Amino acid sequence: MKLYIAGHRGMVGGALVRRFENEPDVELLLRTRSELDLVDQSAVNSFFAREKPDVAIIAAAKVGGIHANNTYPAEFGYENLMMATNAIHAAHQAGVGRLLFLGSSCIYPKLAPQPLHEESLLTGPLEPTNEAYAIAKIAGLKLAEYYRRQYGDCFHSGMPTNLYGSGDKYHGANSHVLPALIRRFHEAKLAGDAQVMAWGTGSPMREFLHVDDLADACAFLLKLENPPDLINIGTGQEISIRELTKKVAVIVGYTGEITWDTAKPDGTPRKLMDVSRLEKLGWRASTALDAGLKRTYESFLAESAAGTLRT
Repeated sequence: MKLYIAGHRGMVGGALVRRFENEPDVELLLRTRSELDLVDQSAVNSFFAREKPDVAIIAAAKVGGIHANNTYPAEFGYENLMMATNAIHAAHQAGVGRLLFLGSSCIYPKLAPQPLHEESLLTGPLEPTNEAYAIAKIAGLKLAEYYRRQYGDCFHSGMPTNLYGSGDKYHGANSHVLPALIRRFHEAKLAGDAQVMAWGTGSPMREFLHVDDLADACAFLLKLENPPDLINIGTGQEISIRELTKKVAVIVGYTGEITWDTAKPDGTPRKLMDVSRLEKLGWRASTALDAGLKRTYESFLAESAAGTLRT
């Protein structure tokens, strides 16, 4: 099986490479952005026509936290929309037998009933701070669904909850909440800072899935003969941002005071995935949050020491 992983240098793509690289019947097909820009429609069409992968996992995306999404909506909307539509259309034209498109839990309405069911898609307004990214992801998963309905292509989508793990991006302002906390507490510990400021009130509830568990879920879905068009991928467990912040401080070894900048936005009040559909099919996450956070901080230290930390 020739497997194309789009976005293999990202956190999700890296986990997928780790999951599949030792499979004896899998030939990985990988391209960096400089080798294949998924925003370039002509280049994407040529790549798929030439390489003709058997399976494609579309994990490439422009990602970031609340600040980045809210500050650069045009870039988040345009780039993610182009990557999704170019890859899905080119895969259809090239006769790719299987395509798994990865989205995000932010596709669901801001005030959708909790936990989030797949049926809640398109039933209400989105969270404004990441609306552009969500709309691009919705367009991608619906396009995959349309090609399946009209042409019979086995194109389907997985919607992961908040992800963390090796290879995350640790930008000072634009990263997701977990890498932002890890970097902030680590730097505060080294500097001997007496206080660290966290964003918002700490009250929002979030669910976190280790990226290696996501990769395993993708492998599971690709083995299903008739997978759902759309399925949630998560743990079904949640934690408040305030409690998460305390956990990260302990794991990093920061012992100073934590204060909260309540002028900063909280984002969606609660975002928990209903994962009953995936569990009924036979898959369940295996990485406990405390163990996953410890592994992630160890990865952060190793990547820092090697000079490979993504910022």
